[in-house]
Amino acid sequence: MLDHPEEYYHHYYTYYRRQLTPKVDVRVVILVTICAISIFQFYSWHSSYNEAINYLVTVPKYRIQATEIAKQQGLLNRPKEKGKNRRSKEEVREQEEEVIRDIIKNKIDIQGGYQKPNLSHILLCQIFSGVDQSARQSFLDKRLWVRENYEVCPGAACTWAPSPPSGREQGQPLMHRKEQEAEMKVKMATDPRMKRYRRWMKNEGPGRLTFIDD
Repeated sequence: MLDHPEEYYHHYYTYYRRQLTPKVDVRVVILVTICAISIFQFYSWHSSYNEAINYLVTVPKYRIQATEIAKQQGLLNRPKEKGKNRRSKEEVREQEEEVIRDIIKNKIDIQGGYQKPNLSHILLCQIFSGVDQSARQSFLDKRLWVRENYEVCPGAACTWAPSPPSGREQGQPLMHRKEQEAEMKVKMATDPRMKRYRRWMKNEGPGRLTFIDD
């Protein structure tokens, strides 16, 4: 500091920056951020789903169908109550609305941004499922490599014996895999069900509101 007095304030700045900088693990910050994003994602998803259900309850088409299903199941044909157990008209109306709402929830198929919330689709679960899937894929690749490069001897004294591939055999697993992929693409292109599915995705696609019949 005495040798370089022009760097006096720079040394003070460096010292206090190191002393006052919060010592927090970056992994903890990332984990907390992911959890906060996941909670907000699930809350907004749940709010959108409830908003869609509240709208569908007011649509006459779905309301009439839900009322008919409730009458068939005997949910609205309850005997009249007398005496102290008798409820007010407001309570009866609220119960009927709740029954209709539950039926629409169970029978309606909402796709797109207003679909029913699923915990497996939030960011935190997607990250862990992606890690698990990567680990499973790595394990399967190792098993496939062992099966292709080693032979098992039958009998009680079974030993692993490596079978070194020749120059021609080294490319056979990859070629075989590519041939299988090509055959699968041809089958999917010529399959009538896949053609119908592609036409449906092109003409209608996801994001529809459909009422599922029993």
